[in-house]
Amino acid sequence: MEQIRINNSLIKNFSKYTKTDRKKATIQIINSFGPFLLLWVLMYLSLDVSYWLTFGLGIVNSFFLVRIFIIQHDCGHRSFLSSNKARDIVGYVCSIFSTIPYHYWSKSHHIHHAHNGQLEMRDIGDIDTLTAREYRSLSKFGKLKYRLYRSLLVMFILGPIYYVLIHNRLPLIKMEVFKKEKRRLWVNNFVLLALFGGLGYLLGAKFFITHATIVCLFSVIAIWFFYVQHQHEDAYKQWKNNWDYLTAAIKGSTYYKVPPLFNWLTGNIGIHHIHHLNPAIPNYNLQQALAENIWINQYVTILTFWQSLKLAGNKLWDESQQKMITFGEYNKRLKLGLI
Repeated sequence: MEQIRINNSLIKNFSKYTKTDRKKATIQIINSFGPFLLLWVLMYLSLDVSYWLTFGLGIVNSFFLVRIFIIQHDCGHRSFLSSNKARDIVGYVCSIFSTIPYHYWSKSHHIHHAHNGQLEMRDIGDIDTLTAREYRSLSKFGKLKYRLYRSLLVMFILGPIYYVLIHNRLPLIKMEVFKKEKRRLWVNNFVLLALFGGLGYLLGAKFFITHATIVCLFSVIAIWFFYVQHQHEDAYKQWKNNWDYLTAAIKGSTYYKVPPLFNWLTGNIGIHHIHHLNPAIPNYNLQQALAENIWINQYVTILTFWQSLKLAGNKLWDESQQKMITFGEYNKRLKLGLI
């Protein structure tokens, strides 16, 4: 795939949007946590009426948890607020609600940004994606396991729930730089256990039902957005010796053009190409950065919600075509001797 070439002055122009705004940040904290807590209480009370009412309220509230998580996400990127101490406090509080560990996840997410689309680094902060040749070399059992992993049920329901509730509790990354973060992760696990255990004791089983409903729904939404942003047909995936950061940031991400309300609820994360180009831009500045730099959209895949649904069929990276393909497309190309 040909690398994207853009004038350096255009790229540097994005640095002006990294300036934090305490007023905007404060407003976002209020209009994220306020509705979330109100809906949480309503969900808790609604359990005495019907769980389906609770579930319906949970769908709405899960989007507010996404919004809270975006604040956590920005703080991990050392944006959102100018003060390091304030960022870490706000980010950690957000992580208590999302249950995603603040420091450990942030470090792994930095690795994702630094190596997005690099085939050697698919095991950290990314969705497991095999190349067509790698899949072909698997045993029958290996192919079955990968197909199950990439099935709709596992990829978009069971997998997200496992990732948020279980995977994030375990220090699975073996890199040297994660030694300190492993200790923080175990401390974080203890804090969550003590806090949630205490609240469960005070509020009863209804506490766990209420919060688990929100977190599970949140996990599905979060993973779906991440999937759409990096598993699109014309994505960018290269081995390290051919990999280019600029191309990976813009071509390897999408502009997920969802309706304004959902863009607000998801903290503008759909403007993912600009986020990857400069992760230090706070989410509340992404709309302005996009509006004043429309030229960048010529290089990116733009998707509406309805267009994004077909991406669920993407399963393998075909290096010969430089695109994501379905299992059906893989079988056709295999018969033609193209894989």
